[in-house]
Amino acid sequence: MRLNRIQTAIVFFSFYTLTVSALNLSSTPENDALSILAFKSKADLRNKLPYSVNSSSTYCKWQGVQCQTDGKVVRLVLEKLSLAGVFAPNTLTRLDQLRVLSLQSNSLTGPIPDLAGLVNLKTLFLDHNSFSGVIPPSISSLHRLRTLDLSHNNLSGVIPVDLANLDRLNYLRLDSNRFNGSIPPLNQSSLQIFNVSFNSLSGPVPVTHTLANFTASSFSSNPGLCGEIVRTECSIIGPFFGKNSTVTSTLTPPPRVVLGQSAEMEKGVSGVTDSGSRKHKRLALIFGFSAGVLVLISSIMCVLISIKTSEKKKRKDIMSTSEILEMAAAADAAAEVMRMEETNELEEKVKKLQQGIAMGKSGNLVFCAGETQLYSLEQLMRASAELLGRGSVATTYKAVLDNRLIVCVKRLDAARLAGTTKETFERHMEAVGGLRHPNLVPLRAYFQAKEERLLVYDYQANGSLESLIHGSKSTRAKPLHWTSCLKIAEDVAQGLAYIHQAWRLVHGNLKLSNVLLGPDFEACLSDYCLTAISNRHLDGGNADSAAHEPPETRKLNHQPTAKSDVYSYGVLLLELLTGKPAVEHPHLMPEDMVEWVKSVRDGGGGVVEDHRLIMLVEVAIVCRVSSPEQRPTMWQVLKMIQEIKEAAVVEDYGVELEPTNRTV
Repeated sequence: MRLNRIQTAIVFFSFYTLTVSALNLSSTPENDALSILAFKSKADLRNKLPYSVNSSSTYCKWQGVQCQTDGKVVRLVLEKLSLAGVFAPNTLTRLDQLRVLSLQSNSLTGPIPDLAGLVNLKTLFLDHNSFSGVIPPSISSLHRLRTLDLSHNNLSGVIPVDLANLDRLNYLRLDSNRFNGSIPPLNQSSLQIFNVSFNSLSGPVPVTHTLANFTASSFSSNPGLCGEIVRTECSIIGPFFGKNSTVTSTLTPPPRVVLGQSAEMEKGVSGVTDSGSRKHKRLALIFGFSAGVLVLISSIMCVLISIKTSEKKKRKDIMSTSEILEMAAAADAAAEVMRMEETNELEEKVKKLQQGIAMGKSGNLVFCAGETQLYSLEQLMRASAELLGRGSVATTYKAVLDNRLIVCVKRLDAARLAGTTKETFERHMEAVGGLRHPNLVPLRAYFQAKEERLLVYDYQANGSLESLIHGSKSTRAKPLHWTSCLKIAEDVAQGLAYIHQAWRLVHGNLKLSNVLLGPDFEACLSDYCLTAISNRHLDGGNADSAAHEPPETRKLNHQPTAKSDVYSYGVLLLELLTGKPAVEHPHLMPEDMVEWVKSVRDGGGGVVEDHRLIMLVEVAIVCRVSSPEQRPTMWQVLKMIQEIKEAAVVEDYGVELEPTNRTV
């Protein structure tokens, strides 16, 4: 027994020692040599590198190796050495002080490993090899990276949108690979060299100041690309813009998740009020009838009998209910009784509605192209739902999933989408789901089953411009500083210009409540491109919404256009500058409008600020002209805003700085 204990202790100590050694492998200079040797063992199958364990004490003198004074490797250049193997994980990636890594012009194969450990890397050349697979997401975490060359390989998949976050990047080459999908909205002012030619990229080239600086040769041999930058008109995705519109979307069909049965329906809840029970029975009969037309009459009878039996047994049996409908119905119940003062009434109402809806046919939770399935329909059903607001097209909820992920769920109004078929809805959501821009709240997934249609977006915790500018009714709205107005105006213009270029879509419902503040307080558009599939007859005459609409769309049967968004943008810009709701904006001559804005802001900004303010007001005025033909395009508006910002930089610093679209 004593011997066994000693053996156990020895084994434990050995394991502990090995673990500590592994954790500290990259913490000492000597271990940098071991990391390089580990790389050689997998990448140098032809023994081209004269490295050996015996010479590890002089590794700083090895071919292509450069060290700093403490012996840590900072530069490794192994070019044109006919290396024929793989870049194995946990080898060079342990060189935590490495600044430059070049393996270009070799014959390395296999995937590029996780590079997260190269926290100080500034230059990475992996071009002219035979690497395959996707760009590792870890590259987007290398925030010191300035040069990235992955060209002339066999890489595939989509170009990560997070590359736009590498704000020091000045050299990016991804040409001559097999990348598909769209080009991320790269907007780093530092980017000087860029090439994505000879791939299989598709869709519109994002409208950013940075990408507009490159010629069409940087995008060549990608037949699916379109847009102003590559001088190829993007085809219209319809039927929303005319009877003869053709579908040209090249998006990969998103994966579908089959709707499962609700486990929550196994729990019985009693004590339903008479009025609530009658309402629930009517809902159950409606859904039951809609589902029953797809099955035999005998099946309908079975369903009805089952429903009645389950009611008599106080819901002891499992009903076949769409999980997402259960969540949405529960949230609607919460919204209805939140006006009640008693909290227990809210909980009771939600539980009753969770038991009160029966549906005969499930739908699908569809994740948009390129999206990772981070949650299931069952998790979405179990989420706690909190009402955020009711709009003209949808009711919005905050849903907290059991994995602590928070999403925003919009339940589209069934009456507004009554004339939209399942196929039309799917086709439109695939197009909208392909839009990715820093100033758009991304659509992650959508769901439909019968008349229920739900959209899942990222949750924006910082609220909307509506709450930022107008606040609560008890507080007096105060206009934002002109620099904040300029920053928000540019963000909104960036998002709108991208929407207009991408498949000729339009926002259609631009107002302060539909502009949310992202994690860095950037302005992000929400509720975009939904008016194309909604019935405008049911708008209900909301005064605030009407104040944002141009004259031409206030008529029935007149769908919004890109020029309609420009008008709404002008109204929104005046709201930013004055803090006054759109319904309070007067219709004045241009010079009188400028004086009105200055009077509302109480002056005091000085000559310089007044000059800049006047320029912004003039942009709003030209956007708000009555004739759509006389309004500028959103791209022209964006250029106006950027010119105002560039002029401000020159005035403030006395030198002309390179403009950027991301900061003010």
